[in-house]
Amino acid sequence: MSKKLTIGLFGFGVVGQGLYDIIKTKNLNLEIVKIAIKNPEKDRSLPKELFTTDRDDILNNPEINTVVELINDTEAAFEIVSRALSSGKNVVSASKKMIATYLDELIALQQKHGTSLLYEGSVCGSIPIIRNLEEYYDNELLHSISGIFNGSSNYILSKGFIEGLDYSTALKQAQDLGFAETDPTMDVGGFDAKYKLIIAAAHAYGVVIDPKDVLNVGIQNLSAKDLQYAREKNLKIKLVPVAKELDDRHVTLFVLPKFVTESEFLYNVEHEYNGVTVQAAFADQQFFFGKGAGGHPTGSAVLSDIAALRYNYAYEYKKAKADNNRLQFTNNVDINIYLRYDDEALVDALEFEHIHERFYSGSYKFVIGKINLQKLIDNQQQIADSGAFVAFADQLSGVKLANAKLQEAEA
Repeated sequence: MSKKLTIGLFGFGVVGQGLYDIIKTKNLNLEIVKIAIKNPEKDRSLPKELFTTDRDDILNNPEINTVVELINDTEAAFEIVSRALSSGKNVVSASKKMIATYLDELIALQQKHGTSLLYEGSVCGSIPIIRNLEEYYDNELLHSISGIFNGSSNYILSKGFIEGLDYSTALKQAQDLGFAETDPTMDVGGFDAKYKLIIAAAHAYGVVIDPKDVLNVGIQNLSAKDLQYAREKNLKIKLVPVAKELDDRHVTLFVLPKFVTESEFLYNVEHEYNGVTVQAAFADQQFFFGKGAGGHPTGSAVLSDIAALRYNYAYEYKKAKADNNRLQFTNNVDINIYLRYDDEALVDALEFEHIHERFYSGSYKFVIGKINLQKLIDNQQQIADSGAFVAFADQLSGVKLANAKLQEAEA
C-alpha cells in the first residue's frame, strides 16, 4: 500500500515549476504543503500562502513527511537535507554538487535515522541511471561507465561540429537558450559532469570519492584546429566522464574531452541530450539516452523518486556494503591523449611516456601519446593558462593501470 506524502518543496525555479506542472496532471496521493523560496517579490503562478521564505516552516512542520530540495546553493542544500533526514523526513534532491561533496555524511545520516534520500534527478536529468545501477546492475561486474552527462557543453560542441560555430558564439547561443549559465564554468569546465560521475560511481562500484581528487578538464580551450583535426579523422569531440574498473582492486575516474568514433553510441548524441554507456561483464554494452536537463525532464526524474517514497523505497548501497568490495580509487593510470599546444615547455612538463604522433605546421602543434593521469592533474593549471587543449584518445589503447609504479607505491 502506498502512503500519502505531504511535501515541503525548497526552490521553485525551472525544475520546481516543471515538477509542479507534472504533479498537477497526476493522482499520486501526495500534497505540496509549503514551498520555500528566496525571493518573495517574484511573481508566482500559485497562491501566495503556499510560499515561505523561512525554511523552518518546512523543517519544523510535523505534518510534512517529505522534503524535496531543488536549490542551487550547495551549503544551504546540505543543511536542509541533513536536518530533514535527522528529523525523520525522507528527502528527494537534485543537487549534484551537494550530493557528490557530502555523500559519505548523507549515507551515514540515512543509516542512523532510518530515513531515505533519493536523487535520480541529480544525474543526467530524465535518464534513470541511478536506479538501474542500484537495482538492475546490483550483482553485475561493471567494466566502465561513460557518457555525455552535461547538455550545455554538448550543445556547444554540437554547434561547433555541425554548424562550424566558434566556441564563444556557440556558448552565447547556449546561454541565450538557457542551456548555460552566465558563468558557464561549472558546465564547460567539466565540474558538473564530475559531480554526476562521482554519484554514479558510488552506486556502480561502491566507492565514495572526494571530488577534489578527480580530474576534470573542460572545453574552454577548444579551437577550430581541434575540430578540423577531428573532422579529418571522422571523429567527433565530446566532453566525456569516465569511471573504469582497472582490476579487482582499483577504479579510476576522470572527465576529459574525448575523440569519439562513428561506432560509438555517443557519436550521435547531439545538442542538449545526454547519453550513458554501461559496459558490463555479462550484460555487455548498454546505452541510455534522453534529455539531460530542463524543467520537465528533470522534474520527471524527481517525481519518480517521490513516487518511490510512497512505498518506502531507499537506496541500499549494496556494493559499498559488500564484504568482498576491495575497490580503491586511483589516479595512477596511463591514458592516451591528444595535446594541442604552443609552448614546448608544457610537453616537457607532462613527461609523456610514449609519443605516438607529433605534428608541426605554422601555429598548429600537437602530440598524441601516453601519459600518466597524475601528470595531467599536476599540470592542470598550466594547461588551462597556456590555452592548450587536451582530449582523451582512447581508441589507441584505452586506460591502463600503471602497474609498475603502483607496485612501487604499495611496496
